[in-house]
Amino acid sequence: MSSWKQVPTPAVVSRNGHWFPIGTMVSMGKSPCERNDAYAAMCPCRDLLDVLAQRWTALAIGAMEEGPQRFGQLRSRLEGISPKTLTQTLRRLEDKDLVRRTVYAEVPARVEYDLTPLGRSAAEPLRALRTWAETNSLQPSTSP
Repeated sequence: MSSWKQVPTPAVVSRNGHWFPIGTMVSMGKSPCERNDAYAAMCPCRDLLDVLAQRWTALAIGAMEEGPQRFGQLRSRLEGISPKTLTQTLRRLEDKDLVRRTVYAEVPARVEYDLTPLGRSAAEPLRALRTWAETNSLQPSTSP
């Protein structure tokens, strides 16, 4: 039995066994995963940045800053979001440990969504971004 691992090609395998697409290896002997550099192609922080940069994420997190919210409350607060998109957004936030989903054993079942400590830490810069967007969306363009 061979001890070789099959990796997608073209790829480079680092000395610790991780593989990276050609052109993504970094100098100084560190893999992108060890650097925590959002500009590195294989950095895991890009996944989190991708979730935070999505259209509805900043709004959903902002709505939950007020405390635990039920699905219907979030849907009412986030005008224009479809139930499918809200579900997908909440699942992504839960997968990244930004939101906690709590199901209460009641009839009918009650489900609440609340920010985790990580979600609360993301709320502050997202609030600043929302405020900036609200302030500057009505500014006249100064370009010729």
